[in-house]
Amino acid sequence: MKLPSEIPTSPMPSSSANARRPNVIWVFGDQHRAQALGCAGDPNLHTPNIDRLSAEGVHFTRAVAGTPLCCPCRGSLLTGRYPHNCVPGHEYPLPDGQPTLAQAFREAGYHTGYFGKWHLDGFKEKEGRAAFHTVPPDRRGGFDAWLGYENNNSQWDCHVHGHDASGQEIERYRLPGYETDALTDVFLAHLKECAQAPEQPFFAALSLQPPHNPYVAPEAWMARHTPALVQLRPNVPAVPRVVERARRDLAGYYAMIENLDWNLGRIRAALWESGQWEQTHIVFFSDHGDMHGSQGQFLKTSPWEESIRVPFILGGGVPFYGLKSGQCDAPLNHVDVAPTTLGLCGIEAPAWMQGTDYSGYRLPTRQVQAPDSAFLQLVIPTGHGDSTDRPWRGVVTRDGWKYIVLEGQPWLLFNLNEDPYEQVNLAHNSRFKAERRRLQDRLNLWMHDTGDSFALAEL
Repeated sequence: MKLPSEIPTSPMPSSSANARRPNVIWVFGDQHRAQALGCAGDPNLHTPNIDRLSAEGVHFTRAVAGTPLCCPCRGSLLTGRYPHNCVPGHEYPLPDGQPTLAQAFREAGYHTGYFGKWHLDGFKEKEGRAAFHTVPPDRRGGFDAWLGYENNNSQWDCHVHGHDASGQEIERYRLPGYETDALTDVFLAHLKECAQAPEQPFFAALSLQPPHNPYVAPEAWMARHTPALVQLRPNVPAVPRVVERARRDLAGYYAMIENLDWNLGRIRAALWESGQWEQTHIVFFSDHGDMHGSQGQFLKTSPWEESIRVPFILGGGVPFYGLKSGQCDAPLNHVDVAPTTLGLCGIEAPAWMQGTDYSGYRLPTRQVQAPDSAFLQLVIPTGHGDSTDRPWRGVVTRDGWKYIVLEGQPWLLFNLNEDPYEQVNLAHNSRFKAERRRLQDRLNLWMHDTGDSFALAEL
């Protein structure tokens, strides 16, 4: 594959955006941690398109996936509801009859489309390969067009099925080549169709499996990274087996992210060329992170920063027409993505959503009443290797504290302002008992307000 040094863009359109509501698209990968971006200071990779989106838009530097696990997080992304009220665990289905933001957009006159990984129909891998499971039409979240798959951990063997905007079923077929490239091709074709009806606003989501393991990308991207040259984070312990695996996995992981960045550049260029740029918000994020050896851990479900922190950028649109830009330290959570997306289009979140609308950090016409913290959970452990095997709850605050508990037992307490790599656990240090009390009270309030139940310790 030829790797262009820079994605060409068309000259800035001369016409201003019309009065209709704007379009909005999601672009999100799976297991992409917030730290793995050029604009986040990672020296191992080059992400010019994401970095540009960040520079022109609003980059939420403390965004989290409140439950760092695919299915629960995806349920929250689509519904704005916490996992214990929606999709509590791995391979649990989206509840029957549960509305999603697709219905909210359709009620506001939008065309809606979803492309890629779903993982919300409750299919269990022990019953066969999820890539070959057909998600029934009434289980596709209410989208006008839907082309995707339940789950697939084989990026070179990706099969999709679904229905088009007319409701016509699309039989399962195998995508050609690498998943991120091929699904972006499908997404670009959809954007081209949307451009044929410029009076019709649309919401479209591109959900990609990479950079989820296995950590492989097309050879041209893999060749850019050598395991021995990977610079590890300071909290990766000098244990040979940990270091060796972390470097090997990260080399492929960075290649996958750079490939994702290149495809984001293709989407950006297509929006410019079609004249849609001035009317389209881009929301770039991930469902959760990946430990990659930090704290000696791998993969997800743990509450450390590499697992819960995700990239979250509100970009696109017309930053030179009054939209806000810059970095924001508000603790945006996975339940906030749907109401924020609706807010970008001037649509009020329905009452059944529990999240906060953060669109006011991008739009000068909207207000934000942001909470002081984000609520963290692992409701049901997966039992998978390299996963946390006990449920936990926690809170991370805007003023830089994190507190995590097991049932009946404080577990972790960090001052992230002075200890960003979480190497000094203060949970059982009597000098910080007042801080622990304050954070437990805040956690208890989050549980009360969201209808969660969990046995907190007696302090």
